[in-house]
Amino acid sequence: YDPSNIDYLYFMLNALKAHHLFKKDVDYVVMNGEVIIVDEFTGRLLPGRRYSGGLHQAIEAKEGVNIREESITYATITFQNYFKMYKKLAGMTGTAKTEEEEFQQIYGMEVVVIPTHKPMIRIDHDDLIYRTLEEKYEAVVKDIAERYRKGQPVLVGTTSIEKSEKLSAMLKKLGIPHQVLNAKYHEKEAEIVARAGQKGAVTIATNMAGRGTDIKLGPGVAELGGLYVLGTERHESRRIDNQLRGRSGRQGDPGESRFYLSTEDDLVRLFGGDRIRKIMDTLKIEKGEPIYHPLFTRLIEQAQKRVEGINFAIRKRLFEMDLVLDEQRNAVYSHRDWILKGEDLDEHIQEIIDDVVERRIKAACDESVCDLEALKDSFNFIPTTAFDWELLDSDRTEHVRRFLLESLKRAYQDKKEEFGEEFFQIARILMLRIIDERWRRHLENVEHVKEAVGLRGYGQKDPVIEFKRETFIMFEEMVDSIYDDIVSLLLRIVKVDTEKASAEAKKELSRLAYIHDEFSPVKTSTSQEKVKKKPGMSRRFKVKR
Repeated sequence: YDPSNIDYLYFMLNALKAHHLFKKDVDYVVMNGEVIIVDEFTGRLLPGRRYSGGLHQAIEAKEGVNIREESITYATITFQNYFKMYKKLAGMTGTAKTEEEEFQQIYGMEVVVIPTHKPMIRIDHDDLIYRTLEEKYEAVVKDIAERYRKGQPVLVGTTSIEKSEKLSAMLKKLGIPHQVLNAKYHEKEAEIVARAGQKGAVTIATNMAGRGTDIKLGPGVAELGGLYVLGTERHESRRIDNQLRGRSGRQGDPGESRFYLSTEDDLVRLFGGDRIRKIMDTLKIEKGEPIYHPLFTRLIEQAQKRVEGINFAIRKRLFEMDLVLDEQRNAVYSHRDWILKGEDLDEHIQEIIDDVVERRIKAACDESVCDLEALKDSFNFIPTTAFDWELLDSDRTEHVRRFLLESLKRAYQDKKEEFGEEFFQIARILMLRIIDERWRRHLENVEHVKEAVGLRGYGQKDPVIEFKRETFIMFEEMVDSIYDDIVSLLLRIVKVDTEKASAEAKKELSRLAYIHDEFSPVKTSTSQEKVKKKPGMSRRFKVKR
């Protein structure tokens, strides 16, 4: 933890996460020499998505594949704030009722349940709880074999690719023909789901299979009891379990569902596994025998509610933090939008010069006199040709302020005359690049603050308030850095081949406009309209404390 070893700490933490927290065929898969993330809730692959902060590179090193360069975050927004940008919001799903509180608190939306068109006649059996994973899988395979011999189609739901392939291997040993549908074989999804309701069909699937689709029953299947959905584990979210169950008994068809659990399952182990084991010991449950009762099903649902509550609290905290970032984001994008499309850059650059000077006057001067040495040091980022310090013959604050402003604005006017009409085209490109780079760094720093403030809860401090306080200071420092960079670089630009520079400038403006359209959540022209109404107003980035 010595400051000189900070890089090693960063690498070590990522290596530990990669080896012990992220599991192959659960959190990610390796395909064609590439690490691809698997969506925890849908079970689908997320090509193109990468873990940030060097974690993806650590997993690539663990799996021995080519380590790609770390991706750079240019823009970020939570789904909640993204959706709230729409004037009207609505949605339709079969599993929203369990998340009713979250919809109300985050979006102010009510959840309305529409009655089914036809009566639902699916039979939902109580959960069967076994002592060990081995006993559970043996019972699952036995149940599948019985249904297969009977001809009833079975859809088996697993929580990961790893578990779906383990179950597939067990069925192969018994000679039971079946289809496996997981993120590795996603291209066959439509074909497999289409056959899942046929007589004698056995389909093993992760969360992804046929979500929201009607699995059509084959001839004679309704008489056998319809599609039998067998869950090999309860998910952390009741919504995912409901989605699995909901693949059977659609449109008034008959169907059945049942979940098989063990005291070694993650959810049961964390919330009540010991209690259930003690009950099994008290009742002297034999090896391979399950325990089942509506009481235990309710106990598992309570455990799911607790996990959902924890996850909701995490999402809510991130949303509250992003509300702070959202205001900063809108301030940056509206300012960037104005620079990209506005025409009155001359006045704005002079305002930036005023800002740069005023901040240093406040730091090095009191109401009457200035510390000239400290003041000179504070302007070391400006080209030395901008100031002739020999001409400064007084340390009086007003005199110094006038000297600094006149010197910088004279240097600025000289650059304008040197470049002529091209100056503002160059200035626009320069300003946009500076904003983009500083905003990118700001986002990186914000991520570090998010991780750090969580620990302050132990010190009886509210992490969200701490986050607001720190990011406000960071934002102000970012704006200061943007203005300093703009003045410094505008006074340093030099002439090169005119035709080549003009072509490069047009190309760069086109690229920056593309980045703006891709990442800017500010699609309205409100900020520009305000600027047009008050051309003399200060355009310094503004956010509320």
